[in-house]
Amino acid sequence: MTDRIDRELEKLGLTLPEAAAPVAAYVPVVEAGGLLHLSGQLPFVDGRLVTGRLGDGVSLEDGQKAAQACGLMIVAQVKKYLGGDLSRVARIVKLGVFVNSHADFTDQPKVANGASELMVSLFGDAGKHARSAVGVPVLPLGAAVEIDAIIQLAN
Repeated sequence: MTDRIDRELEKLGLTLPEAAAPVAAYVPVVEAGGLLHLSGQLPFVDGRLVTGRLGDGVSLEDGQKAAQACGLMIVAQVKKYLGGDLSRVARIVKLGVFVNSHADFTDQPKVANGASELMVSLFGDAGKHARSAVGVPVLPLGAAVEIDAIIQLAN
């Protein structure tokens, strides 16, 4: 599966970033009961954190790109945790998407599609997942989007 994912990333013109180190007292991934629980991942594009508020200076399209960047970081964290073997991913179970939003912004689900569509592109049917998409007034470091995940491992 790792080769297929690498080919799909190349086809999409995307690359996995280096898995980010934690910036506080937590670990990026916890495995429990055959599930990986991933801490919230922030959007880095070209090594820079995407910051700002949707509906107040950050466009829907930029928000979707930020969500996609979070999705790429999720895959990078999983790949690192699994020693490079993404074939152990059985299912993307759930994404929790937090969108730094102006009070009048209501397109959080459209922003979240940036990550959701990436997961389906990379993992096929196993990438189809449950999801939450919530607007929040602020995120760590001023990030535009933060996404956490639950991923099922193959037996």
